[in-house]
Amino acid sequence: MWQKVRVQLMLSMSFLTAVFWYCRRLYSFLAQLLKRWSNYLQRQLIRNLSVLPEVDLLGYSAREWKGETKQAKQMREAYEDLFRSCHIKYLRQVRRDNYSVIRAVLFQIFSQGIPFPSWMKERDILKLPEKLLYSQGCNWIQQYSFGPERYTGPNAFGKLRKCMEALKTNWAEISATRDHEERGSMCNTLFSDESKEYKLYEAIKFIMLYEVVEAYEQIKSRGKPVHNLFSLLFDRDSSSDPLSFMMNHLNSIGDSICLDQVELSLLGYLFEVKIRVYRLHRFNTEEFQVKYPAEYRREWNEIALLTEDDHYYHIPLFRT
Repeated sequence: MWQKVRVQLMLSMSFLTAVFWYCRRLYSFLAQLLKRWSNYLQRQLIRNLSVLPEVDLLGYSAREWKGETKQAKQMREAYEDLFRSCHIKYLRQVRRDNYSVIRAVLFQIFSQGIPFPSWMKERDILKLPEKLLYSQGCNWIQQYSFGPERYTGPNAFGKLRKCMEALKTNWAEISATRDHEERGSMCNTLFSDESKEYKLYEAIKFIMLYEVVEAYEQIKSRGKPVHNLFSLLFDRDSSSDPLSFMMNHLNSIGDSICLDQVELSLLGYLFEVKIRVYRLHRFNTEEFQVKYPAEYRREWNEIALLTEDDHYYHIPLFRT
């Protein structure tokens, strides 16, 4: 009996040892597989992100501006001044395309949880395309072009409405999130989806067009005074009226051109934020730090941009 029991125990122990070894190998294999999958997803997310994680400011400057040329020395000096005098210690790189400045502004509005501007709380932005087309007779908005897509035609109205819905929904959802880390995660997810991003930017472009039409009508009817930036906008030969503004400026934004300084002022005015821009190529001049728009209300939130050429923009991060 003992010999039989002993054999059974040895067989059981051998079986349990084999099962334990197998489970351990399986666990190790699954852990490695999960780790590789997680690293792959993380790499894909970073690759798709249009606003990269923060990097050390001076480290970025040293990598991007090597050499002893006059421009490289000036840029490194400008970055060092930002580090010492302005308490900017890090930056987040923004994808270099013709939506760069709109992306940098909107990302900060979302990540800081800045709510809708006052006028958007009073008006439903989903109705703006309809109002412009039917109430104000601007049937020329069918010539509106969606950035790189260069789409125009009878379906422009429907596409614009979808863009407005995307902007309103995402803005409301993110601004209602109080936890900073959760809000940051939502922004990273949103700004890694190219198709969703472009809808937001096209919605912003259309809101700019709508506001230009409103200001133009007020000037013609001599109604209530408009912001000085509209005088600057309409004084340009290329944007003397809303149609020329759309055809010569807005339609190409995102495709072949980005926002200029007048349009950046318009963007700040619409969203009721003052945009402080550090223009590194203007270091040691009065134009090194500029605010858009020049006239703003004290209660407006402030966001900051950093540019080396007035074309591509990054997000500076302050640390005390």
